[in-house]
Parts: sequence; C-alpha cells; structure tokens
Amino acid sequence: MGKRQIGDMQPNELVVTLLISEIAALPLQDPSQPILNGIIAVFVLVILEILISFITMKSYAIRKLMNGKSVIVIEHGKIDQKAMKKLRMTVLDLVELLRGQNVFDISTVAFAVLEVNGDLNVLLKSDFQPATVSDLSLKSQEAQMQIPVISDGKIIADAVSSINKTSKEIKEILNSQSVTEANVFLMTMSRDGKMNIICKEKKS
Repeated sequence: MGKRQIGDMQPNELVVTLLISEIAALPLQDPSQPILNGIIAVFVLVILEILISFITMKSYAIRKLMNGKSVIVIEHGKIDQKAMKKLRMTVLDLVELLRGQNVFDISTVAFAVLEVNGDLNVLLKSDFQPATVSDLSLKSQEAQMQIPVISDGKIIADAVSSINKTSKEIKEILNSQSVTEANVFLMTMSRDGKMNIICKEKKS
C-alpha cells in the first residue's frame, strides 16, 4: 500500500488491512491454531491486494468499480441536490466539510468535488480567490525551502550538503551570531542563505 495514510486508503485497502490484523491475531489468541496457517492467510491477502492494485492501475473500469469515483456536489455555484441524495449527504454535512476547507460562506464556492477518500476539494469563485503575485504584476523570487541543518545541538550533514553548504560554514555562521552549536535547538536554512535559529531553553 506504499506510504498511504489510513485516511487515504481506498475501501478495498482498508478492508484488507482489517482482515490481516484479524487473521494475524487468531494464532496469538488461540494456541491450538498453527501460526503457519495465519502466515499463509496473510500472505495470500497481501498477494491479492498487490494484484488488485495492479489491475486497478491498468483498468479505469475496474478502478471505478472497486474504488468509486469523485462526485461534483457544487457546480458553477449551484448545489447538485441529486448527487447529494445519491451520496446520502445532508446540507449540514456539506457545510461542515466546507468549514474544514476554511470556507464559511457557501455562496463563494464555484466548484466542490467530493473525492473517493471522503475529502472535499473546493474552488472559490474568481471574486473570492486570494490575489497572487502574478495578479498584482509584482516581481517574484523563486520559493526556497527551509531545511533543518541543526537539530538538538547536532549538525545534520546530509541537510547541510543539500543546500550547498559545509559544516564549517554553518559553524562560522553560528559564530557570527554569537551562538554555539551545542546551544542550538533547531536551525533551518535555505539555499539563498535565509535562516532561522531557535536556541535551547535555559534550565531553571
């Protein structure tokens, strides 16, 4: 199942996960049950899950049958009442999901799509979308990611090299800030040199 979280699992994946946990527990609860039987059953379920995942990846029809499909519940600012009845979703459910997306006025929504995993994705109407740098015709700089380079007083060598720095350069930066490496709780830095240093709290 890869790195998917519980909330991102498809229905068949969740069922297989629950079955594996139940089957694995049986030999542990009942000493008369051979452990090999549980191992074989779990192995078969894992193989079936891998096969189903491969088949659904290759076939849209089977993927739709196994996992369902996304449903548009708001289209062009209008609630699709028929779709909501099929989903057995109430207006209060919809409003609650919208609040989870920081949308408190349903009239500002242009499109809302209920995904297979239960998440609601929202597209606001043009008048209510936040302004971007391109909208304001401003010159923008390339976004840089801050990477932790010191954690709990220790330099993270891989992180330092990823921003084209060396441990020696990091120590020199700390010296210029009158901070010692051992006193740093967290230090983050981006490739363009922007940084943030959080010192350890002094013990009382």
